[in-house]
Amino acid sequence: MSRQRYVPLFHDRIRSGRALIGAGAGTGLSAKCAEQAGVDFIVIYNAGRFRMAGRGSMAGMMPYGNANDIVVEMSAEVLPVVSRTPVLAGVCATDPFKNIPLFLRELKELGFAGVQNFPSVCLLDGSVRADLEATGYGFDKEVEMVRVAREQDLLTATYVRTEEEARAMAAAGADIVVAHVGLTTAGLIGATAPMSLEEAGARTRAIHDAAKAVRDDVLVVCHGGPIATPGDAQEVLRHAPGAVGFLGASSMERIPAETALVDTMRRFTELSIAPLAGDRQQTEVVA
Repeated sequence: MSRQRYVPLFHDRIRSGRALIGAGAGTGLSAKCAEQAGVDFIVIYNAGRFRMAGRGSMAGMMPYGNANDIVVEMSAEVLPVVSRTPVLAGVCATDPFKNIPLFLRELKELGFAGVQNFPSVCLLDGSVRADLEATGYGFDKEVEMVRVAREQDLLTATYVRTEEEARAMAAAGADIVVAHVGLTTAGLIGATAPMSLEEAGARTRAIHDAAKAVRDDVLVVCHGGPIATPGDAQEVLRHAPGAVGFLGASSMERIPAETALVDTMRRFTELSIAPLAGDRQQTEVVA
């Protein structure tokens, strides 16, 4: 199915009063569960592999492997187990060794329905961000990737951190603008400096207003920071009228997996057994 088919479905869902929900998947099992749960779209990118290997998601921003090659490797695990839900590929648009228009066509041929800009320089700031922008590895490359993806009829969900970035992505034709409010803070390997849910809502609202000022049909969802549970997401949406949903990654797979695994394994460690017969006899002799 093309983006021209998915986008009306998303708008229909929103008009019915239901939030638009995306899920990041680092494994085939996560993607399979996401589809079973009824999410609207699935995103896979290199951080998912690190995340589900017990490493922090920010590993996806470091040179621990080529992000674009990793997402292609992950596709072999994820795409065969997802039959109905659109799957988006994380694309590092600043990769100097990739012909991005050609790479987008390759992703489409693999079976991806769309793309997302990750790893993204929008997650960096200060002198590092300035140096990247000054040397040809800036956010404008990600904006251009989204423009080309739309021309190729690919669905696009784009990370942004600022109003300026939101306006640029909306102008490039992004279908979904994802208001990224920081690394998810909960769980065993989350960040440690959270903003409040109210602050996350205010940031999402500002990004929403900026994107909507450019294109009224763009959809804005929230992501990251203190949003770790469905209740958290609902609270952020309450503070960000106009935002229509949530994209979760750590909150969708890492944190639930950590909780379920620790709780289940702990219950196993608490199993009791009857003393063995030989142990009872030895106890009686000693007595």
